[in-house]
Amino acid sequence: MTTFDDRENAFEAKFAHDAEMAFKANARRNKALGHWAAGLLGKTGDAEGAYVLEVIAADFEEDGDEDVVRKLVKDLAGKADEATVRAKMVEFLHAAQQELMKQG
Repeated sequence: MTTFDDRENAFEAKFAHDAEMAFKANARRNKALGHWAAGLLGKTGDAEGAYVLEVIAADFEEDGDEDVVRKLVKDLAGKADEATVRAKMVEFLHAAQQELMKQG
């Protein structure tokens, strides 16, 4: 292999790793969002777990975060506004990224 091939393979491996880490961070963020929103809605036990799964599943409707934002804003009407939901998303994403970095 040439140096160019080695560099290409390294960039491809880094891209795959970064994409995997972003997916894991978003999944952890969505789980935390689900628990937070379930608390605001007064859900506990099995109902909380089911709601967390709904939030996680909402993220697969379309690319980006708007599907999760729409679900939470709709579900939390009167309890949290869009700005609060978006702020929590940033907060939980940062926490998830930190957890993943600590794990290596």
